Amino acid sequence: MNSLKQITIDTVRILTFRRPSASISTEWHGYLLFGLVFTWIAGIGRYWDSPRAELWQYLGLGSVGYVFILALTIWLLLIPLKPVRWSYKNVLIFITLTSPPAILYAIPVERFMSLEAAQSTNAWFLAIVATWRVALLVWFLKSLARLSVMRIVVGTLLPLTLIVVVLSILNLEHVVFNIMAGIKPEERSPNDMAYFVVLGMAYFSMMAAPFLLVIYAWLAYDSRKKS
Repeated sequence: MNSLKQITIDTVRILTFRRPSASISTEWHGYLLFGLVFTWIAGIGRYWDSPRAELWQYLGLGSVGYVFILALTIWLLLIPLKPVRWSYKNVLIFITLTSPPAILYAIPVERFMSLEAAQSTNAWFLAIVATWRVALLVWFLKSLARLSVMRIVVGTLLPLTLIVVVLSILNLEHVVFNIMAGIKPEERSPNDMAYFVVLGMAYFSMMAAPFLLVIYAWLAYDSRKKS
């Protein structure tokens, strides 16, 4: 019980941009499990009322798998930038512990709002959660990984940009490309406006990726030269 209480306190500390206790290093298995449970719950909540989701998404497995891929992407990409105390385990635990805000997606706003209001609300939920988690990543790279400002900018934007592009290409939401042709009235859902946001992010990500890769290559070379 004390362990769970400490994990909860440390999760709140991380979510409010404060350093966790030393327990996160000594009892990391519990922190990882705690984060994965919240990731799983958020994953179920994200798709429970989606008419386009598949079984593995309804079960929350997509979100659980996603955090492993996201953590691996961030860990691998930032190794050449020489962050401090950099390990896949630390990145994965951090990513999972930023999952609780995503439970906002589970609020069934369409049950007590009009379709248009629900679409707007879900888009705001997406913006709030995404902004919060990106800000947490910036804090993590600054406070714990000890990267410089330019390395933080590239280390934050490049992994997220590449993942947005890949997800858009795979079309995991079963709707992103359909938006470009227009959504039929019978296919409209409370998440449609959020999908427009995702489509906009994908467009700008594709435009920004080449520039970020060039800057990343230069920073990696500079880090290697100084080591």
